[in-house]
Amino acid sequence: MAEEVLDVVSEQVSQFGTLPQLISSSTSLQIALTILIIGIITIVIAYRGFANLTKKQKFSYTKPHFARLIRVGILPFFAIALISSVNVYIQTTELFNDSELTIKEFSISDTFAKTLNTINVLVIGYTIAHLIPIFLNKLEKSNIEKEDFVQWKDLRGFKDDNGDLFHRLYKWIPPKNTPDGLDESEFRKLLQTKEGRKKLESLRTKKGYTIGSYGSLVKNPFEEFKKSEREKYEKYYNACFSGSNESGKNLKLGQEPEEIYQVDIWREEKRLNHYDQIIPGGRPVGYAARKRKDLPKSYKQILPVGIFVVVVLGVLSWWGVDLFVLATATGGFAIGLGLALQETMQNYFAYIMIRKDKIFVEGDRIQLETDFNGYVHKITPRVTYVRHALNESYAVIPTRNLVNSQIINYSKELKTVPALVEVGVSYLNNPRQVAAILVKTGKRAMKQLLDDRGKHLVVQNKCPYLEQNLPSCGCDKEIIEDLNQPVVRFNQFNDSSLDFVLWVYVRDYGSQFKVETEMRMIMYEEFKKYDIRIPWPIRTVYQGDEKKEFEEISKLDSDRNKVIDEYGIGDIGRGGGED
Repeated sequence: MAEEVLDVVSEQVSQFGTLPQLISSSTSLQIALTILIIGIITIVIAYRGFANLTKKQKFSYTKPHFARLIRVGILPFFAIALISSVNVYIQTTELFNDSELTIKEFSISDTFAKTLNTINVLVIGYTIAHLIPIFLNKLEKSNIEKEDFVQWKDLRGFKDDNGDLFHRLYKWIPPKNTPDGLDESEFRKLLQTKEGRKKLESLRTKKGYTIGSYGSLVKNPFEEFKKSEREKYEKYYNACFSGSNESGKNLKLGQEPEEIYQVDIWREEKRLNHYDQIIPGGRPVGYAARKRKDLPKSYKQILPVGIFVVVVLGVLSWWGVDLFVLATATGGFAIGLGLALQETMQNYFAYIMIRKDKIFVEGDRIQLETDFNGYVHKITPRVTYVRHALNESYAVIPTRNLVNSQIINYSKELKTVPALVEVGVSYLNNPRQVAAILVKTGKRAMKQLLDDRGKHLVVQNKCPYLEQNLPSCGCDKEIIEDLNQPVVRFNQFNDSSLDFVLWVYVRDYGSQFKVETEMRMIMYEEFKKYDIRIPWPIRTVYQGDEKKEFEEISKLDSDRNKVIDEYGIGDIGRGGGED
């Protein structure tokens, strides 16, 4: 049976066997092929020089998609022109008329013309295979740019905007009715002045919602936003190229590794840095390339291979090869290969499922069944790397195992995480006073605790920056409905102490540890200020000193009661059900 199949395949591809015979039988054909090969080699060499030249041009940085389009399109353009010219020359001249030789019913002229057409088809297929990802990438970048515009609107402008761009494009429209929590007479009074309207614009309701709306002052705000961002990039590019940058030298174009960001990389860096300004020459040479070195390949990088394989199969079919017979002939080999690569294929399809369903992505904080807790560093079709949170180690797990195991994802959708601090105080302290001081501690933490970029670590209904008429840092963006904090709970009467717990909600899993540390520092200061005592974990035998100690504590009763009046005691004592 196998011999019969091979005979059929041999018969199907017999037309390919005529080519060597045709080439050896005709001097004219040999000359034509030689000219064709020399022409293609010349085009390839010229293309490499052209590609290197374009990489050193400004438009490769300001318009990278257009530059890639030119680099991909120029080679097949000249190759097709050369091959088509040779083909036309053959068809319009009598180059092969000196030989009447035909082999297996195929003339030299027809077979050579078909060969040239095949090369044309392959070149066109190769070009299309590489052009499609360029257009898809351009579309993706355009969509991301629209997302940046939404972020810009939410933040009411970026820090590096030229002046107050947001209010040049949008006008605040006040609400018709008095907002919740604001006196009507005060509301009407604020509407009469510019400063008052500005204060109302930054106001939020008790549930954290902004009031009023915005109307566009220009026809297309998005185009104005894009124009502003392009001007920022031009300024960045000129600073890099002229030497007016952090490195102090003229950075060069088209270097390996890159010294200047292309506009897409520049936008991505801004996005990763919370839309802060990118300092020209502020990063080491090749920083962007090293940063993205371990990122997994996008489907757009694999797509050209798939498209070109389809083109090759189409060409084989055109030459008379029965693809079904070919598949049958290679079926046994494919089965053996499939068995050998069984685990590899399981990993690959698990990789596709993880990507499609977004079970987790790079940067998510997850916990494995083995209690290994860390950040997803890299997902590949074979293994997944999880980095320990304290950089102690990497867990390397076959990707298929992650689909079949239980995973806790701390970053999926709901990112807010409670930062809890438990503390025990003396029985001689008034628990209501203690609760008020803990509320004060939590409110201080909400306003004071910032990251390196000056953004609040604690999620809150209204960003404190708005009270200063500054743009929100984003701490109030993902608002949980009816989120009232800080939360204080009187947990239990312990052997030596009254046990309390204080918590606030932070923006992500990793922030809780810094916030807990800082809250303990603030708590220590407040306890010391108001003489809230933390008992030693020992049994104390009092011999007439309890009254004296109580009198000492009572000296600051009035100060502690002022804290109750100012901060309250949270929701303790309000009644209601369990949390």
